[in-house]
Amino acid sequence: MSSLIAGTRFSVLDRSRTREGRPPGEALRDTVELAREAERLGFHRFWVSEHHGVPGVAGSAPTVLAAAVAGATRTIRVGTGGVMLPNHRPLVVAEQFGVLESLFPGRIDMGLGRSVGFTDGVRKALGRDKDDADRFEEQLAELLGWFTGTSPTGVRARPAEGLRVPPFVLAMGEGAAVAARAGLPMVIGDLRDRDRMRRGIDRYRDGFRPSPWAAEPYVVISGTVAVAGTPEAARRLLVPEAWSMAHSRTHGTFPPLPPAERVEARAMTAKERGLYESGLTGHLAGTEEQVADALETLLKETGAQEVLVTTSTYDREALVDSYRRLARIVADAGA
Repeated sequence: MSSLIAGTRFSVLDRSRTREGRPPGEALRDTVELAREAERLGFHRFWVSEHHGVPGVAGSAPTVLAAAVAGATRTIRVGTGGVMLPNHRPLVVAEQFGVLESLFPGRIDMGLGRSVGFTDGVRKALGRDKDDADRFEEQLAELLGWFTGTSPTGVRARPAEGLRVPPFVLAMGEGAAVAARAGLPMVIGDLRDRDRMRRGIDRYRDGFRPSPWAAEPYVVISGTVAVAGTPEAARRLLVPEAWSMAHSRTHGTFPPLPPAERVEARAMTAKERGLYESGLTGHLAGTEEQVADALETLLKETGAQEVLVTTSTYDREALVDSYRRLARIVADAGA
């Protein structure tokens, strides 16, 4: 088994996906329970996400959810993937992470993204517009300044000032250059467009400037990994999310996850079918042996130090089994 896998950290990002016919609160409780399982399985960190006004996602307040996850676990690192900085004042974000780090010292990560709301309505409700993403680099510098006590306002961020909360930049497109200039670790996806991912990683490494936060580039690659007893079972794990993505691109709203069998029985338009089939491709999915081989290739291509797994599906039992199988792949590599 590959020494590349053995030398790589594996982590989990759970987006608290809601399921058809189930209350949103259950999705949040499922996230906390999955974090406990991820800790038992030896994953390095567990992150939660930020979405607003999305029927298919319950996780709208990532620092609140991160507190629940950290309180339910003991050793795994906990963080956000990510807090969308253009939606917030940097001082408030610094205060939130300062509280988290004070409560759970040495375990908190600060993953930061530059996206604004999913739709015009959400952006309006947040008091933001698309152009606010263009100020991400400036906001990032302000946020880090609250931790180092360098704000020109004379205000001190309590209890954040003086604490070390590792920052990560979620790099979609422009984010890679921002992460490089700031000298921060970078998280990049998705696995379905490998060429674009490699270009982003190259841009990041070429432009990286060492900082007090990171002396050298640190690359986290993010995407879906589905492991099951057969290739067919692994593919079925992908079905609910693939349909939800196809639905969002044809109807403009991202729905709760449906059961795989309901998707497979559904009549689709040609456009829906094309988007759905496309959504099933490019992920790492298969048996343990197949996924181990695919991971080895991916790590060879990217030189990444960490893999952040973002798998979502309707069948929670199958999802947990997939993570257990992935943990076994990593353990076997280490052995």
